[in-house]
Amino acid sequence: MTYEEPNIIVPRFNEASGFYTTKKRSKIMGKIRSKNTKPELLFRKALWEKHIRYRIDNKKLPGKPDVSIKKYKLAIFIDGEFWHGYDWDKRKLEIKSNRLFWIPKIERNMQRDRQVNQILSEMGYTVFRFWSNEILKDLDTCINDVLEYIATGENT
Repeated sequence: MTYEEPNIIVPRFNEASGFYTTKKRSKIMGKIRSKNTKPELLFRKALWEKHIRYRIDNKKLPGKPDVSIKKYKLAIFIDGEFWHGYDWDKRKLEIKSNRLFWIPKIERNMQRDRQVNQILSEMGYTVFRFWSNEILKDLDTCINDVLEYIATGENT
């Protein structure tokens, strides 16, 4: 099965394309990490304490899951709310500056997430996606979801 939806085109974010940013905004955006975020670290530590061993950012799997457990064919992503479109229909209306860049950018991220989910499913993987605020507010439930999946043998 192939992914049919055409890829969303995201314009380049530069002054030549009509996008401007302040030095302050640039500094803030430069500090945003894509790996080893606080929610990822909390989640991984909790898994480790439950004696679940995993790989991080596995480059052999599509989308480089934040956590992957080959033994159970499990791929886990911890998605940031802004970057992956949490409550998108409401939140996209709140974007005030550089809308012509940010809306396609985030919608392309959401599209890529769907494509990665589909490819991993076709490979026999189960995909878990947690929002980073879910991890911060209710880590135990997120960990229990994974442990329950492992314990029920849905992975065989």
